[in-house]
Amino acid sequence: MSSGSEEQDVLTGLVERITFHSPETGFCVLRVKARGRRDLVTVVGSAASIQPGEHILAKGRWDQHRDHGLQFRAAVLTVTPPTSLAGIERYLGSGMIKGIGPVYAGKLVRAFGTAVFDVIEQTPDRLREIEGIGALRAKRIAAGWADQKIIREIMLFLQSHGVSTTRAVRIYKTYGTDAVAVVSENPYRLARDIRGIGFKTADQIAEALGIGKTSMIRARAGLSYALMEAVGDGHCALPREGLLTQAEQLLDIPRPILEDALALELAGDHVVADSIGDQACLFLPHLWRAEQTIAERLADGGAGPPPWPVVDPDKAIPWVEAKLDVTLADSQKRAVAAALSSKIMVITGGPGVGKTTLVRSILRILAAKAVKVALAAPTGRAAKRLSETTGLEAKTIHRLLDFDPSTGGFKRGDDLPLDCDLLVVDETSMVDVPLMASLLRAVPRRAAIILVGDVDQLPSVGPGQVLADIIASEAIPVARLTEIFRQAASSRIVTSAHRVNRGQMPDMAPPAGGLSDFYVIDAVEPEDAVPKILEVVTNRIPRRFGLDPVRDIQVLCPMQRGRVGAQSLNLDLQRVLNPGLPDAPRVERFGYTYRVGDKVMQTENDYEKEVFNGDIGFVAAIDTDANDIVIDFDGRSVRYGFGELDEVALCYATTIHKSQGSEYPAVVIPIMTGHYMMLERNLLYTAITRGKTLVILVGQRKAIGMAVRGVSNRRRWSKLRERLARGSSREGMMPPAGKS
Repeated sequence: MSSGSEEQDVLTGLVERITFHSPETGFCVLRVKARGRRDLVTVVGSAASIQPGEHILAKGRWDQHRDHGLQFRAAVLTVTPPTSLAGIERYLGSGMIKGIGPVYAGKLVRAFGTAVFDVIEQTPDRLREIEGIGALRAKRIAAGWADQKIIREIMLFLQSHGVSTTRAVRIYKTYGTDAVAVVSENPYRLARDIRGIGFKTADQIAEALGIGKTSMIRARAGLSYALMEAVGDGHCALPREGLLTQAEQLLDIPRPILEDALALELAGDHVVADSIGDQACLFLPHLWRAEQTIAERLADGGAGPPPWPVVDPDKAIPWVEAKLDVTLADSQKRAVAAALSSKIMVITGGPGVGKTTLVRSILRILAAKAVKVALAAPTGRAAKRLSETTGLEAKTIHRLLDFDPSTGGFKRGDDLPLDCDLLVVDETSMVDVPLMASLLRAVPRRAAIILVGDVDQLPSVGPGQVLADIIASEAIPVARLTEIFRQAASSRIVTSAHRVNRGQMPDMAPPAGGLSDFYVIDAVEPEDAVPKILEVVTNRIPRRFGLDPVRDIQVLCPMQRGRVGAQSLNLDLQRVLNPGLPDAPRVERFGYTYRVGDKVMQTENDYEKEVFNGDIGFVAAIDTDANDIVIDFDGRSVRYGFGELDEVALCYATTIHKSQGSEYPAVVIPIMTGHYMMLERNLLYTAITRGKTLVILVGQRKAIGMAVRGVSNRRRWSKLRERLARGSSREGMMPPAGKS
């Protein structure tokens, strides 16, 4: 046990009242008659099941809460049945066991005294000695007691092996009554199945259970973990040698044992062996199959004519120019003609090159032919923007495919395809391999597909680089727009973005009179940059451009950490933009304090709430009695329990990666040499292109130069480009040798 846990305070006592308990998360607020204290004590912690009358042993810290006074915050909360007659009666009468209320609790205690638990568990037929308890009620009481006992045994088992109460609750909620068996058999499943439990935690539990350092189960789990870590870095596979080396460093296990473990993983179909180029590589099976699906569907789907009558572009283009009051450039006209005759195509290009006008023109022509169109984008903000620019309904890909929380999959697919003749996907650079595979499975074989995106932006956060691989394969028609239109050419945002993309420094000269849409503010070090960022956001931009500092301005950081990272700047910006009144409700969770009016971002997909990674909302209400918070996402109110706030984060500042697919009226970009690990051309290019009307860089010109010159050499291991390039031949789609 660590010294930190040895120094924890210990509190024991009887639960008098339960102020709050969440069955989903286990979070609870208890009023406890603590040993050695006259007044009731407030205890905050986690318990899978808790009832008045139970005895608790809590280890943690005393905390003076600004709103609720002195509290005991329990890191570990162990619950045992009461032993006094009064405690037993209160416990049984709390409603924890179906069939027993306060009246029958009193009768049972008077009849059996402190032996009542033994009677319920060992001789439940004796319960029928009590007037009003028949065979059915006695059976129900015995079953309810058995359930409570199982929960208690599971919690005691997990806590005795070093699992915190909060994690123990999560484990119980995931595995139910099988929790002890699952954890005992393979504790490494925890890292795969339960959010918040990583490999190191599972490894500690395994050690406590007596699983040896060089055991095969640990070696196999380490290989799987190394592959999952690679997926987190955007890879679909790893070279065989690289995977073994990583696992060797992680586990400190001899190579021969890892070789044997890998052979077992392959034999059990937990890993797929294949090659990328001339490199022997290893894939997680679902990613290997997803890449195969994408290549197969794009190859098959591109065959044959589109599902609409032949359209003469020489007639259609002048017609749509008149309807939309636009003049298409020659490159756009060629793209329109290609789209009208292609089953699948890609439209790519940077800001100001006319992608939106091109898509609108294609859709207007096909609307006249009664073509049924579906529009989708990876994020809610991108879908909303697509709706605004086309005048048609657009959905997130997850909503389009109708995500089913009960199965963790999509209702739309081969058996229930989308009802459309044409699918248009915007911001395709953000779509990863698994999501693209799911999307293509749902597209009818007869339908056409147009993929739109800027291939020079950051690749998807998830595994793969789908848009880049499709374009590089040269297997599908691509319209690459490069001509900057006259109106866009007057924007320094547009010209600076294109300069950065070409490896040139942006235009950093002060504007020659009047207002500009692109500025660079010099800051020699982080301590100099922070006050300048605060001044720009809170004062200069609102005063000169009339923009709201919270709703219209977004600070975009290369990194989360550091003095000018998103985490630190969020606290600075919250302090000046939304300090809150002293008596206003607030909640402190997971490193942040939330107040009404705070700008927040969802940081992971929550399909039940229909809120997705990157969605921005504002805290509308905080209820400290109900322990929940209401966040407004574009007019839709979503309720979160306090224990669920690890899904959101303050969003006055966020990372450039998290901003993908979004546009903001104004962006402020801190850029310092301390960010050197992240300073790459596509990162800066992506950040600049997030700004709609104003972009301000705050930092060092040397750092800007580092970013402009920083072309990523971090290869993403994926076989998609290779699969697409060789087409959908039977040989190309067969599993590799040795894989059945």
